[in-house]
Amino acid sequence: MNHKKKFNHLSRTSAHRKAMLSNMATSLILHKRISTTVPKAKALKIYVEPLITKSKNDNTNSRRVVFSYLGQKEAVTELFREIAPKIVNRPGGYTRILRTGNRIGDNAEMCIIELVDYNTTYTEVKQEVKKTTTRRRRSSGAKKTAAAEVAEAPKTEEAAASTEETPKAE
Repeated sequence: MNHKKKFNHLSRTSAHRKAMLSNMATSLILHKRISTTVPKAKALKIYVEPLITKSKNDNTNSRRVVFSYLGQKEAVTELFREIAPKIVNRPGGYTRILRTGNRIGDNAEMCIIELVDYNTTYTEVKQEVKKTTTRRRRSSGAKKTAAAEVAEAPKTEEAAASTEETPKAE
């Protein structure tokens, strides 16, 4: 029975699951993007987002708490020095899951989990939307083009008649 099941156990023992999530979180922090299965990505999101929130407050205690979860000094340093200043104004939602299809061998649903502020494709699109403005022409422009076509029609008929009257030079 799975009464009061709070999270996905991922068919692993608790020690294996904690080690796996710690390693995945470290890889995500160091590389900013990793590829994994969807259930693991969802479990990783629940695991890593509180750590990123903790990194907003840079003091000794929060560094020690994050180090107890990650276990790698390089990842903790990267989190507090590089990632925390970028996400300081974001109220949550530091990661994004993008589904990529199914794995060939076992048909497992695969995805990419990434840090939101480090994807240049989405951040550039947001900046472009703010800079561009749309300008539209007056609707009378359509009337002018229709009138120009009517005016050009007799000229083309006269030109066609004049070409028929002139004999071809051989």
